[in-house]
This record gives sequence, C-alpha cells and structure tokens, in this order.
Amino acid sequence: MTKPQVVFLHGVGLDHRMWIPTIDELGDQFDFVAPDLLGHGSAEPAPSGVTLGDLAEAASVTIERKSHLVGFSLGALVAQHLARYRPELVATLTSVNSVCRRTDEERASVLSRLDTAASEYGASVEASLTRWYEGTDTDPEWIRWTESTLRANDVDSYINCYRVFATADAEIAPELSQITVPALAITGEDDPGSTPDMTYRLAEAIPDCRAIVVAGARHMLPVQCPREFAKYLVNFVGENSDA
Repeated sequence: MTKPQVVFLHGVGLDHRMWIPTIDELGDQFDFVAPDLLGHGSAEPAPSGVTLGDLAEAASVTIERKSHLVGFSLGALVAQHLARYRPELVATLTSVNSVCRRTDEERASVLSRLDTAASEYGASVEASLTRWYEGTDTDPEWIRWTESTLRANDVDSYINCYRVFATADAEIAPELSQITVPALAITGEDDPGSTPDMTYRLAEAIPDCRAIVVAGARHMLPVQCPREFAKYLVNFVGENSDA
C-alpha cells in the first residue's frame, strides 16, 4: 500500500533541513518531500520582483502526486497558494506559524523588519534569533544551525523573498475562502510574529480549518517542539488519509 506523501515547505531564510526534527519523529509512516524554496538552499536565486505565485510554481514541480502540504511561515503562504490554485496536488493543508490578514500595526512591524534586513543584515539575523527562540529550551545545536543558515544566505535573494513574506498575506487573503481541502492552522502561544490571533483568523477564513495553539512555543515550533508538532500532524493526516 502506498504511503501518504507529506510535502514540507520551509520558512524564509531557512532550507529543507529545518524539518529534520519533525521527520525524525514521524519515522517511516509517510513518504516525505522537502524542497528548498526558490532563493534558498540549493535552489536558484530569487530575482527582484519575485512573487508568491513564482515561489509556488517552483515548489509545485517537486510534487509528483496528491500530497499533504505542510508549510511553515513563508512556506505556509506558498502552501496556501498551491491549495487555492493547484488543488489537484493537495490532499490537506497544514499552515504552521503562518501569518494571516495582518493588521496595519502588524504590517508596519514586518515592513520595518524588512528595512532592517536590507540595511543591517547582521542585526536582522540577531533579531530573528531573539524573536524565534528567546526563553525556549530548544537544542542549542539547532539554534546555531539557524544562525549559520541565516548568515549564509544570498542577501538579495533573502530580501526579495522576505518582501513576499511581508506582503503576500494580503494577496492570498481574499482567496482563502476558496480553499476546499481539509486544513489545519497551528502556531505557538508565544510567537510574536505569527500570532495565535493570526492562526484563529486563518481558521475562520478557510472553510474546513481548525486552529491549534501550542503552549510555550515560539516561532520555530517544528524545531522547538517536534514531538508535539508531529503528534498533531499525524492525527490530522490520519483523519484525512482519503482526502
């Protein structure tokens, strides 16, 4: 019997390796695909003016059969785009630490972070590490991995993709009601950027979507709490294995 296929889409500035802790917890019950998004890792650089649609199209070529899409942060926006416009590829949609319909204040905050990344990339990296991990008991090796991965980025590609992350929730928001697959929105209780309020907004916007908020977790939920995250994912995919 063919195993369900799970496709993992990482966040901005990271690469496919962020999913290793989760995949280790999931074992051999699924087939996994974890590409590097355009502008990240081993993928081609992201050009100026790159769009959410461009990122989704590049990711789509790695999906060979109907799959359970799991997107983190920027990857969640990519997964939502695929669920809306390429539903033949998508069995379920899991949005992990996703933004949704930012308020004016939230948009101003992320645009400020974009400006900082463009002018002081090193300071931007330090600020990201603080937002993502401060006060957690995450394995220090993974915090070091995160820092080294961020610092190794092609800065222009990063800025181009971060601009998508900062703006594309407004683009996809009017389309969320057209997503027809079963969906899960999950974030950390203490995530200051992809907040619980955003996860509840996402669950309200997508017709068949539930919201989960994980106590004590910040932004890097799949790295900080892989066992708990894997448990929720197994349950959700299992409930919708024929979706």
